[in-house]
Amino acid sequence: MIAVLAAAVWGMGATAGAATAPAATVTVNAKAGLATMPDTGIGINHAVWDSQLGTDEVADLFGAAGVRTMRYPGGSYGDIYHWKDNTAPGGYVAPNTDFDTFMGGVRRAGAQPIIIANYGTGTPEEAADWVRYANVTKGYGVKYWEIGNELYGNGHYGANWEADNHADKSPAAYANGVVAYADAMKAADPGVKIGAVLTTPGNWPDGLVGSGDTATWNQTVLSIAGPHIDFVILHWYPSGSTAAEALAKPEQVNDMMFAAREQISRYAGANSGRIGIAMTETNTPVGMDTQPGALFAADTYSSLLENGVFTIDWWDTHNGGAKLSTVAGYPDYGDSGILSSATCLEGGVCEPALNTPFAPYYGLKMLSTFARPGDQFVRAGADDPLVGAHAVRRANGDLAVLLLNKDPDQARAVTLDYAGYTPSAAAPQVFTFTNGATSISSATTGTSTSQTLPPYSLTTLVLHTAASSASAGPGTPGQPGATATDRTATITWAPAAPGGHPIAKYEVYRQVGTTSEQWGETTGTSLDVGNLVPGSRYTINVLARDTAGNVSWASPPLTFTTGAPAASSCTVRMTDVTDWASGFVGGIHVTATGVVGDWTLTFSWPTARQRLTGGWNGTWAQNGTTVTVSSSAAPASGVDVGFTADYGGPNILPTAFSLNGVVCAAG
Repeated sequence: MIAVLAAAVWGMGATAGAATAPAATVTVNAKAGLATMPDTGIGINHAVWDSQLGTDEVADLFGAAGVRTMRYPGGSYGDIYHWKDNTAPGGYVAPNTDFDTFMGGVRRAGAQPIIIANYGTGTPEEAADWVRYANVTKGYGVKYWEIGNELYGNGHYGANWEADNHADKSPAAYANGVVAYADAMKAADPGVKIGAVLTTPGNWPDGLVGSGDTATWNQTVLSIAGPHIDFVILHWYPSGSTAAEALAKPEQVNDMMFAAREQISRYAGANSGRIGIAMTETNTPVGMDTQPGALFAADTYSSLLENGVFTIDWWDTHNGGAKLSTVAGYPDYGDSGILSSATCLEGGVCEPALNTPFAPYYGLKMLSTFARPGDQFVRAGADDPLVGAHAVRRANGDLAVLLLNKDPDQARAVTLDYAGYTPSAAAPQVFTFTNGATSISSATTGTSTSQTLPPYSLTTLVLHTAASSASAGPGTPGQPGATATDRTATITWAPAAPGGHPIAKYEVYRQVGTTSEQWGETTGTSLDVGNLVPGSRYTINVLARDTAGNVSWASPPLTFTTGAPAASSCTVRMTDVTDWASGFVGGIHVTATGVVGDWTLTFSWPTARQRLTGGWNGTWAQNGTTVTVSSSAAPASGVDVGFTADYGGPNILPTAFSLNGVVCAAG
C-alpha cells in the first residue's frame, strides 16, 4: 500500500514539479534502423528446484508480462539433469518439475522453450532421445537447444563450478563434444537449432589461453564447432557496487555484440552470418528486487535486442533472498528471482507473498508494452547520461519510445526531437512505472515532444504518425553487405518492393550517434564510397524513395570495419600476448623502410574503456583514446615494442597504425 501511495503522490505532483526538473533532449532517428524485435526476445529462466515451475499462476504472470521464451532446466543444473527420470544427482529437484510439466507452463504462457542438453554428465544419445521425445513423440516443436551451460567453469581455467565428467576439459574437447551432440540431435530432428557456449567479450575467461591450449575458448570452440551450430550462448553478470555503476553497464552492449560477431565471423567458417546470439542469463549486480533492477532489465534487453540478439533470459524465476538492504527507499532482498519466493531472512524479515512480482518483472512487462514482435528498433539517444532512450517503429506507422530516468532523486523535463518521422498532434498514450509501484500506469498525457519523467522511472510513449497512409511507401531494402578496403567500401543490397509508385532511388546513410549522415544515392542497388578512415567502424542503412517522395523504412543495419592498406612503406602487427580478462600484455612488431632517426607510431583504442598502463622499448603516452610510442631503433629489419593495458568491457584491438603519419599495412 505504501508503494502504491508513493506512486500516486508523484503522479499528482508531476506537473507542478516539471518547471524545476532538469532538462534533457532525446533524439529519435527513424532513418537509423537497427534490428527487428523477434518473437523470442523476452525470456526467463526456469529451474527444476523451483516448486512453482509450470504452475498456472506463474505461467499466467509470464504471459501477462510478454515473456516469450523460457529456459530449462536451470543454469548449471543443465549439466547434471537427466530428463527421462527428472533427476539431478548432487542437486535438489522439486516435485512436479519434469519436462512435460514445464512444457505445460510454456504453452499456457504462449511462449516457447530453450533447453539445456546435459553435456557435463550426459551423452549425445541422451540428448538425441530428448529431442526425439520432445518433437517426434510429443510434437512440442522445441527449436532451440544449448549444449551445456558455462562449461568454461569446469576447472580448466582454475574456477570450478560447472559439472563436467569428461577427462579432457579443454575448449577443444568441448567443441568436439558439441559436434557429436549436434550430429546426434539433428539426426533425431533436422529442424532443431544447436547452440554452443562462448565467453562474453570482456568477461572472464575471455582472452585467456588455458594450459595446453593454443587459443582462447571462443576461438577454439568456433573454429571446431562453428560449421555445426546455429547460435552461440552468452551470459552477462556485470559488476558494480552501486546502482549508478550497474545502470551505466548497458552502454557496453554495442561493443560487446560487435566483438562477439567479429569473433564469429573470423573463426566460425563459411556462412558464419547464419549464427545467432542468445543471452541466456543476465541480472543486475545491485537492486535485484527494486527499481535499479527494473531499469537495468529494460535497458539491457533493449540494447541487446537492438543489436540482433534473438533472446535474453533473466536469471531467474525464483531464487530466494540472500541479504536485506534498502535501495531507493524500498527493501531489497538480494533475490535474483523475478518473483518472490516468500523466504525469510535473518532477523525475521520476510519477502512478500509467494509469486509477488519484484520490480524487474515490471521492467520486462514494460518492454513488452514498448516493443512487439516485428517492430524495428531505430536509433534513439539523450544528451543526459541519466536519461536512457530506445525506440521502435511499428508496421502500422506508430512509433514507441522507451525512456528511462536513472536519477533516483530528480525528475527530468524531456524534449523529444524526431528525424525521419512526423508524429501526429494528438497526445500520446503514456505508460509509466515509478519507483516502488506495483503496477504500470497508463494515461493520455503530454505531447509527442514534451514529457516529464518521474525520478527512477520507466516511461513508454506510443505515438501515431501524421502521415495519411503508413502503407503508401515502398518496401524495405534488403540486408546490405559491404566489401571494404582501408579507405573505400562497396555497399550492395537487395532491391525493395515498390509500393503505390515506382522506386526512384536508394539513399545510403551512415549512423553517427542519433544522426544520419547521407553518403550517397543511386538508382541501382550498389554504391561505392570513399574517403573512409582506416581501422574505423561504420554502421549504415539503405532507404528507398519512390517517385512521389515516399520513403521506406530503413534497411537492417550493416556494420563493417575498414582495415589497413594492402601495401605501405611500413607494416605493423599487434598481438594480445597475455590476457587476464581485465588487462593484457600487448606486443607490436614494426617494420619500415626509409625511416632514419626518431619515429613515432600512433594508434587509437576502439573503445573509451581501454587504457595504457605501461610500456617498454620506447616512450609511451596516451591522450584520450590515442596512444603513441616513440623510438630511435632502426625499424628496417623489424622492431618489437610492448605495453600493458587495462580494459573494462570488450577488449577490441585496433586495426590501423600510423608511423610518422603514414598508415601502415598489416604485418
